[in-house]
Order: sequence, then structure tokens, then C-alpha cells
Amino acid sequence: MINLTKNSRISLEKNGSQLKEISIGLDWGSIQHSYLFGLLKDSTAVDLDGSVSLFAGDKQEIETVYFHNLKSRGGAIKHSGDDRVGDSSADNKDNEIIYINLEQINPKVTSIFIYLNSYKQQDFASIPYAKIKIVEGKNHNPQQTFATYNIASDETYSGYVSMIMGKIEKLNNNWTFTALGDPIKAKNIKETVMLIQDRYM
Repeated sequence: MINLTKNSRISLEKNGSQLKEISIGLDWGSIQHSYLFGLLKDSTAVDLDGSVSLFAGDKQEIETVYFHNLKSRGGAIKHSGDDRVGDSSADNKDNEIIYINLEQINPKVTSIFIYLNSYKQQDFASIPYAKIKIVEGKNHNPQQTFATYNIASDETYSGYVSMIMGKIEKLNNNWTFTALGDPIKAKNIKETVMLIQDRYM
């Protein structure tokens, strides 16, 4: 398993062969509170929306898969559905999963961006962690985790309610993944797509 750092790029291949199917796990924590010197604790639900947007080389948005559009045209990408709570403690379970068949992706697509938007506008400085996991195969078996990238709560994220977690790109007919972890000044999916087109392509 590869532990990624910010801006690191890996090829989506194993033993010299391109991976055909992967799943993207998105995992985050709810906001924890302590009272009476830590004797009492509770948590605030965190409703993040994991989405993927597909783009052509001319910056055209081909399609976005998210909680209201759980399956791409042709079925190459499928979304597991909306998680509105987050985890009360760190675990190895993913809140939302996006399944991708790389062989069936629309041939016009050259890049796929994976991002999180806070539905309740809770900023990422208050969210304890957000993780992205790439798993081999179509069943999202944690034992087949190919790579992970973890983001911890950081005060520099204050005021940001959206985060680009990573991008999958086609380079010389081979797919690569780049870990980004960039907080962005966007409040929803539409604004995120426009910002990606303006700054990341």
C-alpha cells in the first residue's frame, strides 16, 4: 500500500499492467466536543458530499457523478450514496464509495476530479480528518487498498467548505492519480466545477 503525500502522483498500474477497475473510498470524521474537563463528550454530524467530475481535454465538463446522479452514462462510474453524519471515531470504513471501471470511461475524458463539498457549510478546520483511499477491483475490499491519502484538521482550512481530494488523469493512454488536498473557495458542486475548469486545467 502506498501512503501518498500532497501533490504526489502514482501510476494506476500493478506489476506492469494497468488497473482495470478501482474504487475510491472517501472517509471523514464528525466534529467531536468535550465538556466538564473531558468527562462528557458528544459529536456534531458532518454532511460531506463526495463527487467526481469528468472533463475532456478542452476543459468541457462531460459529466458529474454525485448524490443526485449515482451512475454515469454507460455505467463506468457508480456512487454508493450520501452519508450525512461522518464517523464518531477513526475507523477503516469509508463513508462514501465511488466505483470506477477505467476501461469503460468515455474516451473523450482526460481527467477525473474527486472532491468534497460540505452540505451544511462546515469548514474543514473543524472536521477532524478526511481521507481518500484507492482500492483495486470492484468490490472495495480494504485488503486490496492500493494507495491512501489522509488530511488532518488544519487551521489554514478555516473558511473553506470544499476540498479537492485528488485527480485521475490519462497520460499517454495510461491513468495516473495525483493527491491534491486543496481547500477551495467554492460552496457547492457547480462552483467547484467552474473553479476546476479555471485553475486546474
